[in-house]
Amino acid sequence: GDVYKRQNEDLTEAVALAHDMGHPPFGHSGEKTLNELLAQDGGFNHNIHSLRIVDELEVKYPNFPGLNLTFEVREGIAKHTTDYDDTGVSEFSTHPFPSLEGQIVDIADEIAYNSHDIDDGITSGMLSIDDLLNVPLWEDIYSLTVTSHPDVSEKVHRLMTVSRLIGRQVRDVIQETRQRITEDRIESVDAIRTNTRRLAVFSQKMHRMNQELKDHLMKHLYRQHRVVRMSGKAERIIKDIFNTYLDIPEQLPPHVYEEFVKTNSKRVISDYIAGMTDKFAIDEHLKLFNPYERV
Repeated sequence: GDVYKRQNEDLTEAVALAHDMGHPPFGHSGEKTLNELLAQDGGFNHNIHSLRIVDELEVKYPNFPGLNLTFEVREGIAKHTTDYDDTGVSEFSTHPFPSLEGQIVDIADEIAYNSHDIDDGITSGMLSIDDLLNVPLWEDIYSLTVTSHPDVSEKVHRLMTVSRLIGRQVRDVIQETRQRITEDRIESVDAIRTNTRRLAVFSQKMHRMNQELKDHLMKHLYRQHRVVRMSGKAERIIKDIFNTYLDIPEQLPPHVYEEFVKTNSKRVISDYIAGMTDKFAIDEHLKLFNPYERV
């Protein structure tokens, strides 16, 4: 049978739903900060943390911790990797790649966040359509959109371009994956894991064009002064909260405090912070440091 048609959709969906659970507040800025704060204690990696959430931290059953997930879902979480992620060391480190389902989630994640970042960047005024026209991939699709629908608004042109960009990248990945499965004579799941290269990837041409797009985002969006200021603020908020908990652990909620006393581990504090939303972390910082805020 065709390996391609036998992808397990439930597995793919489970990995996709779980893969960002370990993200602390403020995304990659938060992760970088927690990693620095835990430098002497094993560091912080959001994949490994996602795995700990489903294996240890979630308590849903009386006789064992965690969610009792299958090997394949846990592997997909632990080995989730994009340009911005490092997989960290886990029991799954023995083979280079996750299942094809796991690889599909990785590339889908990359396609999704680049597209959303463009959308957000334009909406917030940090990216300009004119500047984006210097990126061949965007320019190509945008000009086709404008030509085929000249009488709709610029907003609709933008939304259509983002949608078509996703479509074009998805089709490219499907084609390249098919080709690699055939070329590498992939007949089994084990062959996918131990193969010499990833299977679910962009073609060389699309990879190059996507890289130009990412370079543009890096220069004009991620290094934009408002974004850099927000990252700095995120780092200060997390460091402040972490250090004040460490200095006076009694400030922690009782159940977290008890665990901290029992283990005397900084990771207990990190786990608590990693489970916060951005808003919760900001509110908590206010409560701890602003004398006018109710504690």
